[in-house]
Amino acid sequence: MKAFIRDVAIAVVAVLTALAACGQEGGTGVHAGSGPRIGLLLPDAITSRWESKDRPLLEEKIKQLCRDCTVEHANANGDVAAQQRQVDSMITKGVDALVLVAVDASALSAAVRKAHDAGVPVISYDRLDEGPISGYVSFDGREVGRLQARALLQAMAHRAAGDQIVMINGDPTDPNTLLFEAGALSVLKGKVKIGKTYDTPMWRSDIANMNMSGAIADLGARNINGVYSANDALASGIISALRANKVSPLPPVTGQDADLGAVHRIVGGEQYMTVWKPTSAEASAGAAMAVAAARGENLHRIATGTVRTRGGNVVPAVLLTPVSVTAGTIKDTLVKGGVYTVQQICVPRLRTACHRAGLTG
Repeated sequence: MKAFIRDVAIAVVAVLTALAACGQEGGTGVHAGSGPRIGLLLPDAITSRWESKDRPLLEEKIKQLCRDCTVEHANANGDVAAQQRQVDSMITKGVDALVLVAVDASALSAAVRKAHDAGVPVISYDRLDEGPISGYVSFDGREVGRLQARALLQAMAHRAAGDQIVMINGDPTDPNTLLFEAGALSVLKGKVKIGKTYDTPMWRSDIANMNMSGAIADLGARNINGVYSANDALASGIISALRANKVSPLPPVTGQDADLGAVHRIVGGEQYMTVWKPTSAEASAGAAMAVAAARGENLHRIATGTVRTRGGNVVPAVLLTPVSVTAGTIKDTLVKGGVYTVQQICVPRLRTACHRAGLTG
């Protein structure tokens, strides 16, 4: 755990250094709104982080770097065609750079090319888009999957031969889903039997709930010893299905995003773990790239590495380190990291559980 936190700290320092450099170059003192225009296109409101965390942080970080920048925001609400129109609209408005989280990376590739051809650099945020992007900011997706799988095996430490899990992956159109799954399988294969595997369009918890109910019906509750859940929203639907089918005790369930509801479930013993991806560091890097791109500056001085897109292009990238969180590490990760306070986590019904987890004071 100390190594994970150390890596995150190093990444944050690197990003803040880049931010400082951008800020020094961009301190023009021009009134807000008269400078570069940056488009921010988010994929949906189903995953709470986009509007509640990423958007306000990105807007705040961009304003810190570029006082005269304007941010134009739109959310596609899971509609590919709507997001394609939003890209067209941003081009028409004359934005100087575009931060894009694609609903469907493949379907948006033509829109990305259209922006590129119009002279609008596209920063691929959190999900690696297809097409001629200029930069990429995200977390190491394979490591996310590995952290989830390792935690699941740890929770199943007393597993017997033949123990099996259900694997509920994310949206198959999200490039990150394949990375999470590949990372998880690299750890799980040969260690447990994978009884059922499902994909979950649009990361919808109700679909995860339905699939989990189907797995229980097909495999039998007693034959499910663990559940790989790609994120916290899916975990919520999975756990509801387990409860509805009177599965007791609950098998360990993984997650991702460190949603407050998931943290409550972890403290309460319903969900085993989540993966914390420090959004502030990701937003800082995304903002630094967006502002630099809008000003026509070189993105390699912000990047900590590179990635190769599906089209074969090598682009500057910032890949941050995710952190595994269980009940025993919440205080040293999410609380110490300023994500949540003990008061937010330890609601009245969880006070006893919080005491057991060392979440007091």
